[in-house]
Amino acid sequence: MNIVIIEDEIKTAKALAKMITSIQPGAKITATIQSVKTAVTYLSANVHPDLIFMDVQLADGNCFEIFKQTQVLSPVIFCTAFDEYAMDAFKTNGVDYILKPFSQESLDIAFKKVALLQNFFQVNEQASARINTLLDNKETTGKKGFLVFKNNKYVTIQTDDIAFFYIIDELTTLVTFTQQEYGISQSLEELYKVLNPKQFFRINRQYLISYSAVKEVEHYFARKLIVKLNISTSQQLIVGKDKATLFLNWLDNP
Repeated sequence: MNIVIIEDEIKTAKALAKMITSIQPGAKITATIQSVKTAVTYLSANVHPDLIFMDVQLADGNCFEIFKQTQVLSPVIFCTAFDEYAMDAFKTNGVDYILKPFSQESLDIAFKKVALLQNFFQVNEQASARINTLLDNKETTGKKGFLVFKNNKYVTIQTDDIAFFYIIDELTTLVTFTQQEYGISQSLEELYKVLNPKQFFRINRQYLISYSAVKEVEHYFARKLIVKLNISTSQQLIVGKDKATLFLNWLDNP
């Protein structure tokens, strides 16, 4: 079990590490962190541990700032001298809340709680996998084509020929891989409901793009992404930090 300790008092962190390894001999303390800033940097750049022990008051502020600034995927055992943060702790990833000075007994109880939760999810993993398989295998073909009107003619544009949809001045435009543009009446929200979610992704309020149109993705400041397509766009395509992980997962699971 890989464990990270986020505690600004060095002596306390060492004592905690010693207790942890005595209760869980196979545990490995992969990092000891003293501040919000360092915790955010570490969790943003490294594989998340199996468990985090976290103090509430850190060297540069309240630990809950960590959850606001980065995604925390690990269960957390909070160790603090303050009891007024218990509700906040369990609104995040808290699995236990231990008041200082903590004892070997309180840590042992916390580890047993973690083990019970792990066992619960392992027992249910097979059933969840079956459900996910059924959902993945469900046919999600989506809309096959769009009837558009241009130059006094109605023509059908196949969905596979569409690179992206975008909206400007409340008008929605369909753009093909040959860079032909057609105005359509549906909003991006309405389009997303009828398209195959594996084929199209709404990256922001203005653009709904095809998987086949994506050429490359670059990191942008504040954990955002810049998307470049196989054809040119009039605007830079930016994915906000709130959608960045979901978008990358979509690209990884065509």
